[in-house]
Amino acid sequence: MIDLYSDTQTRPTPGMREAMARAVVGDEQSNDDPTTRELCARVAALLGKADGVFMPSGTMCNLVSILVQTRAGDEIIVDDQSHIYNTEAAGAAAIGGVSVAPLRTPAGIYTPEAFEAAIRTPGRTAPRSALVSVEQTTSFSGGSVWRLEDMRRIRDIAHDRGLIAHIDGARLLNAVAATGIPAAEYADGFDSVWLDLSKGLGCPVGAVLCGSKDFIVEAWRWKYRLGGAMRQSGVIAAAGLYALDHHVEQLGRDNAHIRLLHERIADLPGLAFDPTAGQSNILCFSVEGLGVTAAEFARACLTEDVRVRAIGAYRIRATTHLDVDRAGVERAAEVIRAKAASFLSGR
Repeated sequence: MIDLYSDTQTRPTPGMREAMARAVVGDEQSNDDPTTRELCARVAALLGKADGVFMPSGTMCNLVSILVQTRAGDEIIVDDQSHIYNTEAAGAAAIGGVSVAPLRTPAGIYTPEAFEAAIRTPGRTAPRSALVSVEQTTSFSGGSVWRLEDMRRIRDIAHDRGLIAHIDGARLLNAVAATGIPAAEYADGFDSVWLDLSKGLGCPVGAVLCGSKDFIVEAWRWKYRLGGAMRQSGVIAAAGLYALDHHVEQLGRDNAHIRLLHERIADLPGLAFDPTAGQSNILCFSVEGLGVTAAEFARACLTEDVRVRAIGAYRIRATTHLDVDRAGVERAAEVIRAKAASFLSGR
């Protein structure tokens, strides 16, 4: 199976499993797990923040960031294809009483001007614009990489207008690999930011949320309320440390593999790509021109042991990761070409 469904499909490598087995552990809730403390300190330093907290998931990182930095009745601003808006079970609304204002975007990236226009004029009958989230890189919109200048303008506008600036950094290191810009430069001045360990870095679970020491104190309170506190978490934190030591360079190869896939299928009749396609480790394309749905196309590829993801009616997403090598990408391109040709000839 060549599994391009998501970079969440990665499995721990033998070296990672060995590091997990050797981990020195303690009670995380009492701050007595040395491996977890080391991981949080290392990620905080990587992101240029004062402190960090280990979370079970990136979804919890986003939710806790919202819960700490907003209040019920507030509104947050995100892109319309973001993970917060589409794939977190409306947690901000269900748990925090916070509404979401989605900005329509062509590839998950809105302009600073669009963001500023979305900030509400204060009024007793309107929700308060409280937080803006930037997803770096974008997820369901195709792995687009935000320009540093635009991120900083959005950050500055937010702070000038009294809003919190947050980064959903699930694939932040893929952006670093694509641009060479350090993670701390992307995160500079943002109030909260997190890094996912369970995607391209290949860990079985976990993410680290970072910010000021005061922010992390309150983030811990919400982590505990939500059932996210753990005991001997060093067993899984050790996987994160191993990944930072051994898997970061792989992210550059993942990006290169998606560019290769894009090159191999970009000329196919019936497929349509965004202008930003192939910037990181995610590639999205439309199969509407083939006269089939995304689900039909994904099922056809699966018969040849190539798994891609159907998103919506006609959109396909392919994601490279640690468990997919160059040969796998080349094979996937062959299958996609063959299935596209088959659907075209059958119309």
